[in-house]
Amino acid sequence: MSSSSHDSEKNSCSGCQAQNSSCEHQHHHSGGEEHFESALVRAALNQIRHKLLIMSGKGGVGKSSVAVNLALALARQGFQVGLMDVDLHGPNVLRMLGLSAPLDVANHRLFYVPEGVENLKVVSIEAFMPDRESAVIWRGPMKHQAIRQFISDIDWGRLDYLIIDAPPGTGDEPLSVVQTIPEAQAIIVTTPQEISLADVRKSIDFCRKTNLTILGLIENMSRLVCPDCGKEIPLFARGGGQRLASLVQVPFLGSLPFDPRVVAGADGGHLQNLRPEDSPFLQAFNSIVKDLVAVSP
Repeated sequence: MSSSSHDSEKNSCSGCQAQNSSCEHQHHHSGGEEHFESALVRAALNQIRHKLLIMSGKGGVGKSSVAVNLALALARQGFQVGLMDVDLHGPNVLRMLGLSAPLDVANHRLFYVPEGVENLKVVSIEAFMPDRESAVIWRGPMKHQAIRQFISDIDWGRLDYLIIDAPPGTGDEPLSVVQTIPEAQAIIVTTPQEISLADVRKSIDFCRKTNLTILGLIENMSRLVCPDCGKEIPLFARGGGQRLASLVQVPFLGSLPFDPRVVAGADGGHLQNLRPEDSPFLQAFNSIVKDLVAVSP
């Protein structure tokens, strides 16, 4: 799983002796291979109780922070958790957790386990890149195949929750997740301002058109808690996420404050070291997680 796959795709296409310019070289498995891979995917998914797709209508709303902190919070409660980063063009999950050591591929260990969180397995395309600064230049079919391999080739074992961090918008990656994991449920992340909420409406429409169950909406960066006096300062207009959730009849899971300590933890690669007693964000987050566990025990 690397950007070199794009090169091999290009090279194989260059050898296609098409009879006319409209012919496209198509890559496909034989029927037997497709059936075998589908069986592996289904066998892996059958061992995972809950699959949660974290979506956002636009970038910059803290979707990956929500995905990583949700995985950490569930793991701290004793659940077996997987965190799968399918944001193939802008993966951030490994960096937020400080995971950079080479994978132990010789022993078929194709996932990371963050230090101090032994019941959390983490997978990202970035782990398979020879240079983590390289761009992934793939078409939709390549992305779809990579996501399927994330499920079929990784030894997830039995999981209570698989958290899937998707890129912003309604493109190839979330569609591939819906097609591969039809039982997945969506959590949509937004910020309170109208420009973000307008894009969230598109995510909601995507879920409904693809029959993806919406577990709920989370409003991020709803306020800033002053570190000196504890006073809450609204960063944007208040309550936009809750009003939208009510309007479109989607459960509202809660609002999260902007917390500079979470930003610093993500940038420094040590989010797992942040504790709720030190963070208004995590304190609010724990309430959301409690409700999530209640509706998906």
